[in-house]
Amino acid sequence: MSSLMARRKMTGGFGYWGRTTHLLGTIAPGILWIVFFLVLPSFYLMSVAFMSNGPYGLPQMPLSLQSFEQLAGFGFLGWSPGNLYTLARSLWQTLIATGLVILIAYPLAYFISTQPPGRRPLMLLIVVVPSWTNQVIRAFGWMNILAPDTPISNLAASADLIPSEMGLFPSNFAVVLGLVYNFLPFMVLPLYASFERLDAEIVQAAHDLYAKPVNVFRHAILPQTLPGLMAGTVLVSIPAFGMYVIPELLGGGKSMMIGNLVARQFAEASNWPLGAAAALIMILATLGGLMVLRRLGQRLGGGKEVVL
Repeated sequence: MSSLMARRKMTGGFGYWGRTTHLLGTIAPGILWIVFFLVLPSFYLMSVAFMSNGPYGLPQMPLSLQSFEQLAGFGFLGWSPGNLYTLARSLWQTLIATGLVILIAYPLAYFISTQPPGRRPLMLLIVVVPSWTNQVIRAFGWMNILAPDTPISNLAASADLIPSEMGLFPSNFAVVLGLVYNFLPFMVLPLYASFERLDAEIVQAAHDLYAKPVNVFRHAILPQTLPGLMAGTVLVSIPAFGMYVIPELLGGGKSMMIGNLVARQFAEASNWPLGAAAALIMILATLGGLMVLRRLGQRLGGGKEVVL
């Protein structure tokens, strides 16, 4: 009896260590990925942000809050709100672009999901194919479309939206248009996946109970598609907030976003601590936005399937 118990203990011990080894082997690649590509760069960024700006823009000791003071607008000539305007413009244009993408993608994804099964892959391909082209080439395409003396610019000038000698490029409108065009597929695809799993019986039950169309959408459709909507919002808003290429080209240097501010500090202004501080603020703003999305998704009835 004692030998049997000892054998069970030995077997159980090997089973425990075997499961532990298997678990570590499973999660180790993910942990290493996060450590090398997220944790270490973030710690390096934080250390640079709190250093002083040395010769040629390289960070040096002692530790200082000078970069955050510069980011808030305090410099040799007093206070200037330029950097704060850039941060506010980034948030505003990201909100506008994300909202427009949702308004376009939601009915588009629903329309594709209602088509015959053999037609849906082709329609999704039409939506996705433009994103296979280089982002710079697409931006230059919009520059030509929105330039002065083009049909769209002449139409806007005839409606007194812009002066007759100017085009729609460069402008904040061109930047938002470029963001919407660039990130539309990232909203359509997760929404389409949610519409594919939509339980039509719940929607039909709401109609049978004579619910108004708004209530059918609010209580029957939106909760079922909320995971796709939240996933698409994250995929659109985060890269749009830190976008560099589109504001640089379509904004013509007049619609700078926080991504451009970070890039210029490292490349042109030679102020690495200020660039690192701006990048750190961008990361914190992104995390704050994710928490807001999580709360909003839960309030709308998304449950545990909502992102985060």
